[in-house]
Amino acid sequence: MTKWYEKSGTDGDVVISTRIRLARNVNHVPFPAAMTSEQKEDIINKVFAAFPDENGAFSCVRMETVSPREALSMVERHLISPDFANGAGETGKALLLSPDESVSIMVGEEDHLRIQVMRAGLDFDSIYEEANCWDDFLDSRLHFAFDDRLGYLTQCPTNLGTGMRASVMLHLPALQEHGIIQQLANTVSKLGLTIRGMYGEGSRSEGALYQLSNQVTLGLTEQEAIENLKSIAGQIIKEERQYREKMRSLPAFEDRVFRALGVLQNARLLSGKEFMSLVSQVRMGIALGMIPNGNLDRINRLIIEAQAANILCRAEQDLDAAARDSHRAAFVRDNIIC
Repeated sequence: MTKWYEKSGTDGDVVISTRIRLARNVNHVPFPAAMTSEQKEDIINKVFAAFPDENGAFSCVRMETVSPREALSMVERHLISPDFANGAGETGKALLLSPDESVSIMVGEEDHLRIQVMRAGLDFDSIYEEANCWDDFLDSRLHFAFDDRLGYLTQCPTNLGTGMRASVMLHLPALQEHGIIQQLANTVSKLGLTIRGMYGEGSRSEGALYQLSNQVTLGLTEQEAIENLKSIAGQIIKEERQYREKMRSLPAFEDRVFRALGVLQNARLLSGKEFMSLVSQVRMGIALGMIPNGNLDRINRLIIEAQAANILCRAEQDLDAAARDSHRAAFVRDNIIC
């Protein structure tokens, strides 16, 4: 089945993906930090039991059966958080995953459940509707902890209220090149939003990929938070396109795009950092219509599948840095067709 990241969506020239994540805890059960191993196992069993006939296609994965390499591959595919990946090989953590990997439910992360829905492009309305359906489905079976004044109860106070983090993954090479990202980050922080790296809190931006998300979960509704995020994302998309158009007419820019494409088509060694820098240039060139037969769907898939842990999983063995860079270069050569 085609994965969510193998295609582009609305405003796909700038927006890689849209995500909604809901933090939920089962009523009358301690938060994960205070749970016994027996209580953690009981939560996993109850969540798995909540999916009898309706969703037989979901994969149910216990993290103690997952290797660190496989867990990091899941992080690179944005299925789980980096913190959750640290639980690979441990009991008390599990993952439910849809066939196209657009829906993932982490059991035993910072909260009992993290319900996540992702789609390519800018698509808040449909993914909020789907996330809300899964929320209602699980609440009817597990009964989530909710307070009339505080909203959904979560282990970290910053998630109190809606328990929702909505985000868009943006490709912002033109704004980054013009030194506008920090100014942008300062501006959106005053509006209750934050800009982070491609893997969220504490991560760096690679390939000019940035995650814009809401920070405030208490004192406003889910719809209000989403509308605020949609409005700001729309302004950033417009500004990124304007700066790209300014760059398009520069001969040096066209040369840089095609040099990047040439390296990706012919390199025998590619580090992760170099790959992300080059593929960012090529992706912008495709979005601007500069590269004949350029395909954003193929590039989006390549960005995910050429990451380090995915390379190792494909090789089915641990590799040193040079061997990994060789595998990456070969994979890119085979899939960069433009």
